[in-house]
Amino acid sequence: MSNILSYNLNEFIKMAASFHGSPAPGVLIGGFMVDYAYKHLPKGGEYDVICETSKCLPDAVQLLTPCSIGNQWLKIVDVGRYALTFYEKHTGRGIRVYLDWKLLEKFPQIKGWYLKLIPKKEQDADSLLREIMEAGSDICSLEEITVIIDPVNKRKNSSITICPSCEEAYRSEDGAICPGCQGGALPYSREKNLRHTSVDFNLSA
Repeated sequence: MSNILSYNLNEFIKMAASFHGSPAPGVLIGGFMVDYAYKHLPKGGEYDVICETSKCLPDAVQLLTPCSIGNQWLKIVDVGRYALTFYEKHTGRGIRVYLDWKLLEKFPQIKGWYLKLIPKKEQDADSLLREIMEAGSDICSLEEITVIIDPVNKRKNSSITICPSCEEAYRSEDGAICPGCQGGALPYSREKNLRHTSVDFNLSA
């Protein structure tokens, strides 16, 4: 039975279930993708990661590497592809690993899951897990890339100002009012400021 970095598969499955809420196929395959990347990265570099999907794969990265959304070493550019890129944060040189549909003919359960050929309720979870464990990184392809650093760099430290509309602090570089008040940035509407007020929420109303 193969390992994923320093973890055996049973350990990683338990980690995935605890962190993600379930040992989802995407997280497990993501673990093999991270392991595959590490085997091809030069030692001693300082690497950031780009995930090309927001589903499952970022959790595998956060479980197995120091890179997280919070420290901004993990960036998500959601173009809907099951791929991740490790790149040296100073030079941009790195490798991209992706789940390659052309390598799935020997693994019908993974193919059915990945290409959505089998509805979720009809998937055989046990068979799918067995195929993932059997396939490991054999269903992944790798390419060398160079990341253009500037577009993915962390924001430079900028001054903080107070939004004249909502009266909350935000980055002054984002405009005369905060992005939330500019509209379209948040999926909710603000009905009432409940600060300093005792309220019994009825969220089902």
